[in-house]
Amino acid sequence: MQERHYLNVPYKEKDAAKALGARYDPESRRWWVHPATDLSAFAKWAIVPGGSAPAPVTTGPGSAPSATGADRFASRELAAGTESGELSAPAKGISLSRLLGGVATAISQAFRGGVWTMVEVMQVTLRNGHVYLELSERDRAGQVLAKAHAMIWANTAARILPEFERATGATIGAGIKLLVRAKPGFKPQFGFSLEIDAIDFGYTLGDLAARMKEIRGRLQREGVFEQNKNVPPPWNFTSVLVVAPHEAAGLGDFRKESDRLAQFGLCRFTYAHSRFQGEGAAREIVAALTNALDQCAAAGDFPDAVVIIRGGGAVNNLAWLNDYELARFICDQRLPVLTGIGHERDSTIVDEGAHAKFDTPSKVIAAIEKLIARRAREAQAACESITTKAERMTRELSAAIDQAHSQVAADARAHVARARQESRDAMNAIGVAALQDVHQAAKGGLHLVHQVRQAAAEQVTAARQLVPRHLADVQARASTSLAGDSRSTPSWTRQAPARGTRGARRRPTWPPSASAPQPRSIARDRAPKR
Repeated sequence: MQERHYLNVPYKEKDAAKALGARYDPESRRWWVHPATDLSAFAKWAIVPGGSAPAPVTTGPGSAPSATGADRFASRELAAGTESGELSAPAKGISLSRLLGGVATAISQAFRGGVWTMVEVMQVTLRNGHVYLELSERDRAGQVLAKAHAMIWANTAARILPEFERATGATIGAGIKLLVRAKPGFKPQFGFSLEIDAIDFGYTLGDLAARMKEIRGRLQREGVFEQNKNVPPPWNFTSVLVVAPHEAAGLGDFRKESDRLAQFGLCRFTYAHSRFQGEGAAREIVAALTNALDQCAAAGDFPDAVVIIRGGGAVNNLAWLNDYELARFICDQRLPVLTGIGHERDSTIVDEGAHAKFDTPSKVIAAIEKLIARRAREAQAACESITTKAERMTRELSAAIDQAHSQVAADARAHVARARQESRDAMNAIGVAALQDVHQAAKGGLHLVHQVRQAAAEQVTAARQLVPRHLADVQARASTSLAGDSRSTPSWTRQAPARGTRGARRRPTWPPSASAPQPRSIARDRAPKR
């Protein structure tokens, strides 16, 4: 049997292979070409040299490729060169296309099937349905250890990528780590590349979960993982610091409600912006938060909470937030941190370390608005309760005042009536007592008058008895005095009494007799006073 180079030609490309000169082997159900044919045109179909069609080989994860095919190719090329004399004439040599075609044949023979390979995507380009990738491997320090070009043909991409996205929620993008089944290939026109025909989505999920698990365990060992969750929740929202990507869709949804709350003066919102994906995004978020908090502290406007939001996205886009420094910064905050990142299915280490996690930015602002509305209703209810109690107390006090006023008025009237009665009684008593006193005084006065009159009569009687005796004595003394005076009086004065005898006869005698009437003034003076 002549030596053949077997091809792995998909059914859809059989016409193209046939047009280039390939032939179909019905026994092995493979297309093949003669070794003398220019193999560069068939390199894309993974040329497999050999006299018989080999069984398809699919290499699993961790298996090592065989170099037997490459050795056979090298041996054949050496033999062919020796027979033809080409190697002995280096001035002529072989064509570049034949050399590269031989490399392509060796590679395709060495890797007859895909090999499960762990890669990290550096760049993705879409063109005509095909997906072109730049792959790499890095060490822990981030240094690139290996790089390669890869592609996923349109028909394969249409089959495996939707399944991968549904299973992981991730899209093929920069930064994502994959476990792919890659078949090495070499084309003289384009060089070395990998053709990917399958992706193990479990590896990607495991890598993301492992990264989160590592960060979570470290935070737990440091005793800070639950720290922000234990911060007391705000009693109400009056000032909120928001960190989000600039002009993100999630921020727009958030501001539809937050601007309305700010418009009515219910809550102030301060916004800071940062990238949320790509290399260094976590450091930018920490810097933006630190700067914004410093500005709030300088202005004396301390927020009630910090909100971290971004719209939905692929899992690998959100994976940039699975960063230890960012998670530790969130856990160390003394303000409650609220997150609304991605969709309901999405979760990051930032969500786990935050005080409260919400599925979307809209649900974050809804929770803020709900608490503000709740406090407003409570304040309104308290105001209405106070108003109702005040009105009731006012009515009760008014009724009590009216009752007290009526009681005071009644008591006052009773006291006035009683005072009037007591006054009348007192006046009557005073009148009676006064009449009694007057009557008693009158009786006493009459008694005194009687006593005075009796004493006066007694004195008058005694005086009448004494008057004649005193009068006789006076007359005797007067006579004696007159007799003595007459002897000493000159002679010329002795006749005077004769001329004045008439006047002397008119002189009353003293003391008057008891029968003689007394002068009115003397009688009035002697009368007793009442």
